[in-house]
Amino acid sequence: MRARRAGRGADGRGRLKAARLGPRDVLHVGSAGLRSRPMRVVLSALGIAIGIATMISVVGISASSQAQLLRELDKLGTNLLVASPGDSMFAGQEVQLPEDAVGMVGRIKGVQEVGATADLDTTARRNEKIDKDDTGGIVVKATTGDLLRVLRGEVHSGSWLNNATGRYPSVVLGHVSAERLGITAPGQQVWIGNRYFTVVGILAPLPLAPEIERSALVGWEGAKRLLGFEGHPTSVYERSADAAVQDVRKVMAATVDPQNPQNVKVTDPSAALQAKAATEGAFSSMLLGLGGIALLVGGVGVANTMIISVLERRYEIGLRRSLGATRGQIRIQFVTESLMLSGLGGLAGVALGAAATGVYAYSGGLPWVVPPWAVGGGFGATLAIGTIAGLYPAVRASRLSPTLALHAA
Repeated sequence: MRARRAGRGADGRGRLKAARLGPRDVLHVGSAGLRSRPMRVVLSALGIAIGIATMISVVGISASSQAQLLRELDKLGTNLLVASPGDSMFAGQEVQLPEDAVGMVGRIKGVQEVGATADLDTTARRNEKIDKDDTGGIVVKATTGDLLRVLRGEVHSGSWLNNATGRYPSVVLGHVSAERLGITAPGQQVWIGNRYFTVVGILAPLPLAPEIERSALVGWEGAKRLLGFEGHPTSVYERSADAAVQDVRKVMAATVDPQNPQNVKVTDPSAALQAKAATEGAFSSMLLGLGGIALLVGGVGVANTMIISVLERRYEIGLRRSLGATRGQIRIQFVTESLMLSGLGGLAGVALGAAATGVYAYSGGLPWVVPPWAVGGGFGATLAIGTIAGLYPAVRASRLSPTLALHAA
């Protein structure tokens, strides 16, 4: 503390002026109480750290999950539409899409790629000795050669159907159907209809088309020749330019079936992922509130610590007041001490929250995202709580009478 020599007031008489505390002096006197009681400091800061860590980790985990969903959406695209049979106006009447639905959709302005599948009235089993009713939830579908490109799918092992293999008893399995059939590699066979089909490929997961993951896919022409397929598609998939998606959706049903457009249902498979990404923040709001409660509890702990500190240090406060410290300097000392205590807890909480988010992201294969606003807002909240928590103890300390404080000590 730097003392200054007494000066003269405007009336010419000598008047003592209180020494001013510079920033360095404020930090020194503010940290004195923390240095003398390290264990209490750790326990008090822990409450703040837990609250901030909870808030940071909740926001970070939510942001990481949302980033992963948005990354998937960017990869898979949001310009995919699917036309499928809707509900008939007459009970018991089956709705079928026209045989030339694929070609008709391909002529819509803005459509870039078209593919189709058709559900077949048969089953896929490991061999002919397995009961026909034991399907394992696997659907046999005829598919056009462009389907995989339209869905932006990938073959995990083997190859996709081509003009040659699509005409013969060859099949590509979705990754779920391959697991259920016990097929681990291409070259193995499954029983479809009344004959064996050779597995030529196994697909990677398809988030936009989960129905394909549980399917056994045979070529369009091979299905007609070997399985009695009549040529009516069950689902028509199309990709269009992003700007044309809404225009294509408006005319797609009428294009597929001009006479009965009400019998055609048009859906957007990416809508589920978009809704999931939008709801990530909604779910985290509740957990964020819990983190805020934990932070308030930590603030109460800081206030309690500061009040006890004032009671224990009455002699120090009385001595400083006797030596000329003003009430303002006493208030600054204890508010600074409270801020430093909360700041230490805040820094520890930010580090713990970021680390927890990193562990979660690494274990789940997600991008590690900790929004800067969460870090800044969380740390700012700790400083605000530290200021509020230190105000009452600081005011109480500044009002202590030097005589009474020294006498009580």
